[in-house]
Order: sequence, then structure tokens, then C-alpha cells
Amino acid sequence: MIDDILAELEADTSLEVGEIFAGVTARYFESTRRGDGQVSTARSAEELARRFDEELPRNGRPVAEIVERLEREVLADANKYYHPMYMGHQTSAPLPVGVWMESVIGALNQSLAVWEMSPTATMIEHQIVGWLAKLAGYGTGAGGTLTSGGTEANFTAMLAARNSAVPDAWENGIGADPPFVVYGEHAHYAVTRAIGQLGIGRRKGIPIASREYRMDVDLLVAALDRLRSEGKRVMAVVATAGSTATGSFDDLDAIGALCTERGIWLHVDAAHGASALLSSRPPRALKGLSHSRSLAWDPHKMMLLPLATGMVLTRDEGDLERAFAQQAPYLFHAGKSSRILDQGIRSFQCSRRADVLKLWFAIQRFGSSGLGQLYDHLCGTARILYDAIAERGDFENLHEPESNILCFRYLGGDAKPRRDKSSSASEIQRIDALNRELRPRFNKKGTGWITATVLEGRPVLRVTMMNPRTGAEHVRALLDGLVAQAKELKSV
Repeated sequence: MIDDILAELEADTSLEVGEIFAGVTARYFESTRRGDGQVSTARSAEELARRFDEELPRNGRPVAEIVERLEREVLADANKYYHPMYMGHQTSAPLPVGVWMESVIGALNQSLAVWEMSPTATMIEHQIVGWLAKLAGYGTGAGGTLTSGGTEANFTAMLAARNSAVPDAWENGIGADPPFVVYGEHAHYAVTRAIGQLGIGRRKGIPIASREYRMDVDLLVAALDRLRSEGKRVMAVVATAGSTATGSFDDLDAIGALCTERGIWLHVDAAHGASALLSSRPPRALKGLSHSRSLAWDPHKMMLLPLATGMVLTRDEGDLERAFAQQAPYLFHAGKSSRILDQGIRSFQCSRRADVLKLWFAIQRFGSSGLGQLYDHLCGTARILYDAIAERGDFENLHEPESNILCFRYLGGDAKPRRDKSSSASEIQRIDALNRELRPRFNKKGTGWITATVLEGRPVLRVTMMNPRTGAEHVRALLDGLVAQAKELKSV
């Protein structure tokens, strides 16, 4: 029972309490460094639900007591992205300085909608938007804002494109004949989600098939020619730089030149791949970013920032402002200069954390060169796995890694590769079933974590290297662990 709530609040501001929380994080960093223990939990959702099945607490308890439960009941069965055997989704083992900055951001509690509510963080956000827009090939008129992630960034860019194609949509709606959106078949689901959410309608979205997991430019040309011949409007073409499935980069130069020639808005979902701009050897495809009118970029992916640190950039800052044009004099005020500093006029969000501060700290700590080295290191780890598979007969690579993502299949010791036409239908079905069952079984074992997807109708195994601690020995352990689980499956 707390007698004096105000005294308790003041007690919680002490360094001693802060050290208790810092100790939790430091122990997590240390316990995962060795690569021992489970990466995730083998417990079911029902088991975990029972653990937290309790009445709403009426009375408070000491911080140390709650932290002890936090470590025992929450952290113990949480996914451990810092474990070197974690090679799963596109969620990073975040930079330690980014983790430590979270407490500062929470303490300041700045809202980035309005300059007067976040004077220093707002100016830092404008500075970083300028830096990253320049890297993307945009000029001085560019603008942008941080977002909750790639889904919001893509939605915001598509909203700006809709405003350009249907300028009166804000007041009058999009009408009975909305424009079309053209995108690659491997585009993130955020793209089709935005098409639906913006009222355009999923049937107005046209997917373009891939060639070697990249948007087929010839098919794109054919689709745009058909739409033009039918008198149909195109709101935007959406290309991808660093696709979720394979990490592939569309031919942005060819697609961009095509869109420029035809006056079509090009949006690039570079949530995963834009960080390659920091690399010492960025993919050549990124030179085509300068053709785009907007792009999504997630520093919480390959720049290894803690969630959430997304970003949307536009070549013309005015495109964002026009997309959200409305009056809110109780918040937004014109400043002393002609350019309004309030970021709320360019953002879907109003209340928004100053996540830019952890991005700023990371850039100050490591510089663009250091962050680029981390990008190259993660891509190099995917290459190590690719090379290890190429030397074996029991696995098959599906593509060369263009980034830190690789898709592959387990074949078994005597199986023929999937592309070998001499493989029988029954053999292919057996391998499909094996790969479909292998990933959940391996993950439940707890010694590693990978993901899966479907390519060309076949279930495949997939890794995303998001942890700088992962090395060649962990790659070998992954393959050996998959083989062990496959043998157990065959014996069942």
C-alpha cells in the first residue's frame, strides 16, 4: 500500500532506481553474448497467458520486486534478438547507445508535432531529414518526417501521391473512377494496405510479376502502355529497394527514367534497403533513387535503431504539406521564417516521440562510415551462409544475397535440386513438406530462430541477418541444427 504517492514518484527519479533498470538491460546484453540458452520460448500462448492471468493490481509494489518478476517472467521467454543465433525477422539487435537513449527520450517526453513543444528535437529532425535526403539524391527543397515505421511511411507517401493525382480528394473524396497504382509482386503488404485504406480500392492495384525476384521492367512498360491506351490514370508506380522476401533491389534507374518520361509519381519502398546508401559499396540500383518523388526508409532496420524509427522523405517538401493540408490554429503556427517548422503539418501523427534523438546519437557516435560498416558486416554474414550452402549437397540457395537476406531450401543428402527437371513430382512434394515443417520445429527447439516465405509457389527457409554478433560459427550451427531437426522429422 502506497501512503504518499508524490513521495514515491520522487523516489523513482533517483539514480539508484535508474541503475536497477540499467542492470536489467546490461544483464540481457551479457547473457546473450555467449550464445547460450534459448533464442525464443517453447511455451505456448496459453501457457504464457496463464502466467499473467491476474486481477488488476489495486496496490503498488516496490520497483525491485517488480523488476525481479520482469526478468523471471517476461525476459526469460521473450525473443532475444541479441542472441547470435537469431536470424529471423527484420527486427534488429539494436545499437546499445540507441537503447540507452530510450530512457532520455522517455524522460523528456517531447512531442514532435509542434516546434514550441520540442524546440531542439524538431531542429535535429529537420537536419537529419536534410542529410538523408541528400544521400538519396534529393535537392534542397526536399522534406520528410520520422514515422512509426515503413507501413506509415509508405501510407504517407501514397497519400501525397493521391493528393497529386486527385487534388480535391481531401474535400470531395476520390470519385467513382480512382487512379491506378502499379507495384511489384514482391512489394511489402503495406503498399496494398495503403491502396485499400486510401479508398482507391484493391482492384485498382496492379501487381507486376518479377524476373529474378525484381520487378520485370518490360512487363511494367506493357502495363503502363495498356493503361494509357485505355485512358486510365496512374497515381503512382511503387518500386522496392530491399524486398522483404529476398532483399532484392528493383532496377530503380530504368523504372525511374520511365516514370520521369511519363510524368508518373515514383515511390520507392526502401524501408530495408535505403541504409545501403551508407555502405562503402552501395547497390548500383540506388542511383535511381533520385528519380523518385518519395521514399520510405526505416533506420530501425539496417541502421540498427530500436523500434520505432521509420522515415518518409519527399523530393519536394510541399508534397507532404499539401497531403495533410488543413487548419489547426490551436497547434500549428507560422514561424518567423516563411517555412513552417512544425512537423505536424507533414505527418500522419500528432503525438509523436522524439525518436530522432536516438538516430542523432547513433550518427554522432558512429558516423555514416561506421553505420555503413555495420551494414556491410550484416550483408557479409548472409554471404557467409550463401557460400556455406553452395559447398554442401543437402541445401540449395534460391538466389544470391543482395543484402542481408537469403532464401534457401533443405533438400536432404540424396535429393536433387528443385530446379532439376528430372526430380519427380513426389520428390518435390516431399521436399516442400519437409521445408514447411522444418522451420517451426527448429524454432521451437529454441537454439535458433529463422523465418520462412514462399517463392514461386514453394515453401522456402529464410534468414535475415540483423545481429552483428552472428558469425561463421553460428551459420554452421544453423545448418547443422536444421539437419538434426530434419532427421528427427524423417524418423517420426
